[in-house]
Amino acid sequence: MWWKWFPWKFLVRNAARRQGFIDPIEIFAQLENFAQPSEVKAPTELIRSGVIFHARGLMNSLAIQHNLDWIWPYWVECQYDPLNDAFIPRSFSLTQINLTHRNWTALGVPGGTEFPLVDPRGLVTPFYDSWSIDVWIVSEEGEHLIPSRVPNVSQKMALDDNISVITVSKVDQLKLRSEAEAIGPVRELFCRVKVTASAAKEAKLVVSIRPYNPEGVSFVNNITLLEDCPGWRVNREKRVSLDKPPEKYVFSSYQEGDVYSSLSTAEKEKGVTCKVGLASSAALYRLEAGRDEEIIISVPLSRDESNNGAGPSYEGTARSAWKESLQGASRLQIPDDRFQFLYEAALYTMVLHSPREVYPGPYIYRRFWFRDAAFILFGLLCAGIKGRVLRALDCFRARQTAQGYFLSQEGEWDSNGEALWIMRRYCEMTGDVPPREWKESIVKAAKWIEKKRLSVKLESPHAGLLPSGFSAEHLGPNDFYYWDDFWGVAGLKAAAYLCAAYKEDDLAARFEREAEVLTASIEKSLGKVALRLKRPAMPASPYRRMDTGAVGSLAAGYPLRVFGPDDPRILDTAGYLMENCLVSGGFFHDMTHSGINPYLTLHLAETLLRAGDPGYLGLMKAVADLASPTGQWPESVHPRTGGGCMGDGQHVWAAAEWVLMLRNCFVREEGDGLILCSGIPVDWLEKGQAMSFGPGPTCYGDIRISIKPEGKTIIVDWNGLWSGKEPPIEIRMPGCTGVRVKPGTISMKMKYGEKK
Repeated sequence: MWWKWFPWKFLVRNAARRQGFIDPIEIFAQLENFAQPSEVKAPTELIRSGVIFHARGLMNSLAIQHNLDWIWPYWVECQYDPLNDAFIPRSFSLTQINLTHRNWTALGVPGGTEFPLVDPRGLVTPFYDSWSIDVWIVSEEGEHLIPSRVPNVSQKMALDDNISVITVSKVDQLKLRSEAEAIGPVRELFCRVKVTASAAKEAKLVVSIRPYNPEGVSFVNNITLLEDCPGWRVNREKRVSLDKPPEKYVFSSYQEGDVYSSLSTAEKEKGVTCKVGLASSAALYRLEAGRDEEIIISVPLSRDESNNGAGPSYEGTARSAWKESLQGASRLQIPDDRFQFLYEAALYTMVLHSPREVYPGPYIYRRFWFRDAAFILFGLLCAGIKGRVLRALDCFRARQTAQGYFLSQEGEWDSNGEALWIMRRYCEMTGDVPPREWKESIVKAAKWIEKKRLSVKLESPHAGLLPSGFSAEHLGPNDFYYWDDFWGVAGLKAAAYLCAAYKEDDLAARFEREAEVLTASIEKSLGKVALRLKRPAMPASPYRRMDTGAVGSLAAGYPLRVFGPDDPRILDTAGYLMENCLVSGGFFHDMTHSGINPYLTLHLAETLLRAGDPGYLGLMKAVADLASPTGQWPESVHPRTGGGCMGDGQHVWAAAEWVLMLRNCFVREEGDGLILCSGIPVDWLEKGQAMSFGPGPTCYGDIRISIKPEGKTIIVDWNGLWSGKEPPIEIRMPGCTGVRVKPGTISMKMKYGEKK
């Protein structure tokens, strides 16, 4: 190990000083002072993804700002416009990144791993991190119709047993409609875009290959014409076919500028090569005045190019896959069209992103985290889509180290608790005995939590807790996060439950005791913090003041129920966040996200719902307002533009939280029983329309619930298929007196407005 003795630091310091640079060793040492000492400074995977992210940002800075006469994606057109709320001065920024409109919607079919993206103006990116396809109308007279430059565009997601995104834009008497969807079986999947254009006067419809996507530049070095049909071959590999031959094709390299500037030139080339990687091309179609023109663009997403994806069989295959995947899903009926649509869109989003493992996003988050997976799988489970949950849980063992660590990223100590917790929830809510092949993995995972904990004999507020780590990176630098510890308690309790199911009573008792010891360490630490802060609220760690990172400590209440709904520590933490951390009615997270976070807003809403605080509804409405027209949420929302400012533009964890929130409004577990109807808004009752949810899995079996308002009388019916003894049931309908139901009851009449 000679390199350990080699004077690297001395050489690096001297090399830097000779070139006039700041000493990098000293800088890194200072950076470490902002965090608690930890065995892992930051997960390697996050560093790698950050480098890739900023490398693209550097390319954007070199390609965009001196080529603003090009047609760019919507986020660029906004973010580089000094009169737009999205404008960001570039000055000394080395990288220029989409920080204002990180929004897109994925297409696909269940089981597929290709997720074509559609941006807010209809730009279609067919492959992961690839070039894109855009459509325009250029007019002989008057203004052109360029969707990315149009202030207001209509966009929606259609859910007709498939996902399609329809974008409609208008300028004067020019109209452009595109409908993008994925069709076909998984192994022969196609992205298809139907374009319909019209103009009052003669114009040109333009279909263009663009060297960028919603993140910025994506290199196109070569474009040639297809030999067997109209269309292009992009980068000598990917095929884009057109159902009709255009009037002409135009090509352009970076040196010649955007093809948009060359549309009037005569057709002369059959392709283009660009060493810079910013080649573009366009196919032009004549638009006759007052007559619609329809063009179909097809892109095979698999390697099989033996067909063009045409015909009803491909559409039928996609629809059949969706019907099968959504079979048995909990149905929701409520008198709020927006909430209803968001629920249905969220179901599609979760199913699409769980082909086997679970992905929290279709693009930059198309990879696995145990943290996101736990919540997404819980959303699928509570929505009755149980088979996909089991399939994903069977993948967990492949990511477990020999020591028992469920590893998705190094330095994140919450993952074992999350993996064990969702395994338990699956077994509880399906009535299934845990598979035998899980047993060794479960025991190893629980023992890992035992060994990972610090000594209870330490003279410090973190005695007995899990080590300082990078877990839940949205909470700040490495620290002794209570988030990790609450998940550790839940994981140990889950292991005890699962071992009891295996008839391993000694192990079950051991893990239950360990959970109690860890809980006692947390309680002792929180007691010291309460003395320091002079209030019971729980900061992110024993060494932090109250800030937005405290949202992580709410996990003790939701979803883990380690603390009761009226625990003063939970209530004071939620009270602090409600009073100090809301922007436009949603939770604004200062750490990393620097935006309004939909899924954390819903965590806060769940905490209030559990406590019987009606403030949950305002948070739900704020989250609904943050959703895109296609029913999607980015990870974090820019408070001025309303567009995404952090993470993936379609965040699946947020979709899962919306499903969980609505499910919990109808039915949720508390203590040793069920609470029904505690989140039904009063204004829904006043509309006098029937409502229902189910069949919804619970820890006690599946349940269907219906609510029928009849004047001042509310009739609540339920049908439980209990896995064992009927649980205690309480109805807490807002505006009505709470009722504890007698065993065997399946219907209850309640008087609205007579709450005591």
